[in-house]
Amino acid sequence: MTVTPLAAHASDRPAPAFRGRIGRDARSGHYAVPGRYRLHLSTACPDGLRIAVTHSLLGLDTVCQATYLPAVPDCPDGGHSALRPLYEASAHRYTGPALAPVLSDDWSGRIVSTHAPDIMRDLARRLGSDHLSPYPCGAESEIEAVERMCAQGIEEAAQAAGSACGEPVECDTALTTLLENLGALDRWLVGRTYMIRDEVTAADVELWAALVQLDTVHRNHLDAGAVQRIADHPTLWAYARRLAAHPAFGRHLDLDGIERRHHARCQGLEAAGAAVQILDWASHAAH
Repeated sequence: MTVTPLAAHASDRPAPAFRGRIGRDARSGHYAVPGRYRLHLSTACPDGLRIAVTHSLLGLDTVCQATYLPAVPDCPDGGHSALRPLYEASAHRYTGPALAPVLSDDWSGRIVSTHAPDIMRDLARRLGSDHLSPYPCGAESEIEAVERMCAQGIEEAAQAAGSACGEPVECDTALTTLLENLGALDRWLVGRTYMIRDEVTAADVELWAALVQLDTVHRNHLDAGAVQRIADHPTLWAYARRLAAHPAFGRHLDLDGIERRHHARCQGLEAAGAAVQILDWASHAAH
């Protein structure tokens, strides 16, 4: 498999409310200072899980503290009441939901960014060590291609395949897209430990989080036959199992929180696939 970008199309994800960046020096406003920035995350959320894993891979516990939020937001609009003061301090008369993830600036008490891909890159490039980066030199286009494949070819395709209001033809087409992408990944990973390099990169973080979501959330809305076809990619799921045993990955796997968040948000119908678990994540997860 050649890791090439999928065609871009509109995503179901809401546009980020804030999209600031951490710059190189004081002229950028937000610049890299240990202890200045803070993450606000729920690891029951796929983006929160990705950021938490990246944060651990970089060893940033003392450089950029992380505050972990409840799995299920406590506001009717899907936001977190704990984040409301940050949102209101950062935008005059802000009325939208106070969503996670958030990267905030403790110096100003305001939000820098709510855009997960930017947050992950800034953690690596501005606050991380030069000797260890999930974004190695020359790998950016490959990582972006994996991001698109995970978002469109796995997460969006799985959601469409299990949609209760979707037409049968549309659901079948989405399932075919999902299986084609899983098959390509399964073949690509034969003889490989990681996705694009000989060490963990952001591509692995993206794919692992997408596979966690596929098995813990999306399979609940697929029938048993579809789930069996998804599970029939042994190299891919062995890869997911190996990463779950990595401390930076498995320690953030909140299976109970993912389940509670899913049931709190989901308005679809459960299908027979709910009883068919692909991986026993709890037995493989490192803590």
